[in-house]
Amino acid sequence: MSSPHYTPAVNPLPPVVVALVLFIMGIEVAFSLGARGMIGGPGAVGWRLSALNSYAFSADVLSWMWETGRWPFEQLIRFVTYPFVHGSMTQAIFVCVFVLAMGKMVGEVFGGVAMLIIFVLSGVGGALAYALLLDPRYPLVGGFPPVYGLIGAFTWLLWRGLSLVGANQARAFNLIAVLMGIQLLFGLLFGGTNDWVADLGGFATGFGLSFFLAPGGWARIRDRMRRD
Repeated sequence: MSSPHYTPAVNPLPPVVVALVLFIMGIEVAFSLGARGMIGGPGAVGWRLSALNSYAFSADVLSWMWETGRWPFEQLIRFVTYPFVHGSMTQAIFVCVFVLAMGKMVGEVFGGVAMLIIFVLSGVGGALAYALLLDPRYPLVGGFPPVYGLIGAFTWLLWRGLSLVGANQARAFNLIAVLMGIQLLFGLLFGGTNDWVADLGGFATGFGLSFFLAPGGWARIRDRMRRD
C-alpha cells in the first residue's frame, strides 16, 4: 500500500526532455540497425549519409539562399533538423546525457514549453553564429548547440540567484568557461572543426532567451521599461 506522503527519491523528468531523448536515440538506433542490415534492406546502409545530406546545416546553402533570395522550406528546415542528426552513436549519447541533465533543471523551472523553445531557438542561434562568424567548409550536425543553449538557461538561473543574494554573478559562468576551455584544449591537441563557435552561439541564445522565458520574465522587463 502506497503512502499519500511518499516522495520519490528521484524527481521525474519533464515529458519534453524524455521525448527529445527518445527521438534522438530512436534516430540513432535506426541508423545503427540499418547499417548492420538488420532493418530497411540494402538501402538502409546509407541512411545516415542520406540524412546528413538532407538535414545537416550548411553555410553554403544559407549563402545561396541569401544571394538568390530564394528560401525553400526544404533548406530552411535544416536550422531545426541538424541537432537531431549525428555523426555517430557516441556523439548522440553525449548529447542525450546533457539533455537529460540540463533539460531536467531548466524544464523544472521554466516549464516544458519554454525549455523546448530554448532548445530549438538555441540550435538556430548556433547555426547562424557558425555561418556568419566563420567560413566553414563542413556542415554542422549534432545537438550540442541547443544543449549549450540549455546550459545558457541554467547559467541564467545561477546568475539570477547570485544577484538575489548579492554574490558575485561572474561565478555563474564558471561552467561554460570550463566547457569551452576543455573543448578548445581538445581542438588544439587532436584537431577538429570550429563547432565551438556554434556551441557558444547556442549558449548566448539560451542565456538571452531566459530573460523572456523565465517565470515572470516578461513582467520584469515591462516594469523596467516603465521605470526607464
